Formats: sequence, C-alpha cells, structure tokens
Amino acid sequence: MSIGGHRLKEWIPIAAWTACGPLFCVLVALGYNIMTFAGFPSEIRVRAALAAIIVPFGLATPFFFYFSIKLRELASANRQLSLLAATDGLTNCLNRTAFTALVEARLEALVPQGDHVHGALLVIDADNFKQINDRFGHHNGDIALTLIARAIRSSVRAGDNVGRLGGEEFGVFLPVVDRYGAETVAERLRRAVEKLAFVADGHHHQLTVSVGGVVFDRRTGFEELFRLADERLYAAKNEGRNTVRLIGCATSGAGFAILDA
Repeated sequence: MSIGGHRLKEWIPIAAWTACGPLFCVLVALGYNIMTFAGFPSEIRVRAALAAIIVPFGLATPFFFYFSIKLRELASANRQLSLLAATDGLTNCLNRTAFTALVEARLEALVPQGDHVHGALLVIDADNFKQINDRFGHHNGDIALTLIARAIRSSVRAGDNVGRLGGEEFGVFLPVVDRYGAETVAERLRRAVEKLAFVADGHHHQLTVSVGGVVFDRRTGFEELFRLADERLYAAKNEGRNTVRLIGCATSGAGFAILDA
C-alpha cells in the first residue's frame, strides 16, 4: 500500500466518527423534540426541530473530531510500544521472547498439506565473533551484528520470521517448506553474510555464520525444534564453521525420530 493510501485508510475512521457521531446526536435530539413539542403550534415545532439539528451538529462535530484524533494517536502509540517491546533495538529483528511466542503461534496455526505440516527452524550463529569484539571493540561488533542481521533478513522469503535469540545468535522460522527449500534459504543467507564487506579501523574482516536447522513434517513445539536445530549448529561449528547442517525429522508417539542428518 502506498503512503497516500495508508494515510487515507487512517483518516477514514476519523471521518466516519466525525460524521456519524453528530448525526446520532441530531437524531436523538430531533426525536425528543418531536415528541416533546407535538402539541405546540407548527412554528414552535419547526424552531425546535432546527435547534435539535443545529446545536448538536455545532457542539458534537468538533468534539467527535477531537475524540477521533486522540483515539488515533493512542492507537498509534500502542502500536509503537508493542513494536518496541517485540523488537531487538540493535538489529531490528524480533527479540527472543517475541520470536518464540510468534513461532509457537504459527506452529499451532499451520494448515496441514495432506497429512503433514511442513516447516523448518534455523539457528544461525556468527563465527568467531569474540575476536571481532576483542580486536575492534564492541561498537564495531554491534555494526557487524547489524550487517549480519540485515543479510539474514534480505535472504529469507516473504512470510518467514527472523529473531535475535541473544548475543550473536539468530533464529529463522520457515513455514510450509521442505528439506530442499530450507537448505536453499540457509545457503542463501550463509553466502549473503560471507559476501559482506565489513571494515573496522581500516581493516577488512571476513564475516561468516554457521547454520543449524531442523525440518519437520508434524506438529511440534518451539523448544524441541530449537534443541534439535541447536545440536546441528554445534555440529556445523565443529566441522569448520561457515557451513550449514540440517536434519529432517518426524514426530511419533515416542517423540521425535531423526530421519536423516
């Protein structure tokens, strides 16, 4: 939606309140006056009717306009507060609490395709990040994190969710995706980070990430998915970093069964 269209959409309820509120007041006042002055001469009834129209419109219109503006400002402030509460201030990704809650909700809401509910969870960790902080300082470390977060967000699909889980660790939830699709996204974001140009204090430093992930085809919860994805992340770290390691799994009555690694 364009900026003009968005602004028009915001002003529609204000116009509706400003028009409908006074109109309701006029109808109430007019009905009351008609009943009250029913036995009076026609001239008095006409004047009473005009008063029932003019006075409510004159008084109620600015009141309802002001009231609507204040409601709009309050709603906007609440949206901003909700956004701030859910967003990591440094990377503009969802914070861990918001990301976890959103993934749990989306897992519950996934629509089965046949008998299966497909999706994946990726856990991404910046490689050797302590060296960046130790060598260039935490300010440059924050810049590197911002670049990595931007590369991750630019590599996922529309409808995917990105969160900062803490420190230099990020999570990506991929709804309705199979093993091939999850690997494609994971490799794309790994390469995007690898191509970043990070220069601190005149020195170029190579940024890379390791990615662990789990692809599921049954309903499950965030904690179990995170545990499995985190295990694959450690495998990626132990196998040289700057790599992707995924597993496919399914749920059974006894819990998760690993299909492949």
